[in-house]
Amino acid sequence: MEFRLRSYNENDADTILSWISDERAFYRWSAGVLGDYPINKEQFELVNNLMAFTAVNNDELVGFFTMRKLSENFDELRFGFIIVDPQKRGNGYGKRMLQLGIKYAKEIIGVKKLSLGVFENNESAYYCYKSVGFKDIVLDETEKYTILGEEWKCLELEIIL
Repeated sequence: MEFRLRSYNENDADTILSWISDERAFYRWSAGVLGDYPINKEQFELVNNLMAFTAVNNDELVGFFTMRKLSENFDELRFGFIIVDPQKRGNGYGKRMLQLGIKYAKEIIGVKKLSLGVFENNESAYYCYKSVGFKDIVLDETEKYTILGEEWKCLELEIIL
């Protein structure tokens, strides 16, 4: 199995966007940051302003994520827009993709901390992040979003490298 990360390419957009099957899944993945459901390729181009990566297994796209700086320096990066092809979930691709992302952030960029947010109603993603070493952060106030008429709480996680 040849599993690797490569830089995101705009030709990947149609495939990645096809993985979002419904409105609930879209907001769980994006929190609406990219726009309202459904988004188009032009709206998805926002990821070109981030460090965007595509996970590939035997030349087939299986996952996607971004990293972005939180300050002028590269001490901390934040993961975002993490998604695995729904047809391939449960095979360890998400875990492997994140492990390679963490390794890249640490060894190539030299970051000291990685962070991410995940909605508490996205248990499979939460446990995937925990499995690669992310730890829960207790904040003074939990970030909340009103999505589809419901209040969704966002859990904060980090890894100190």
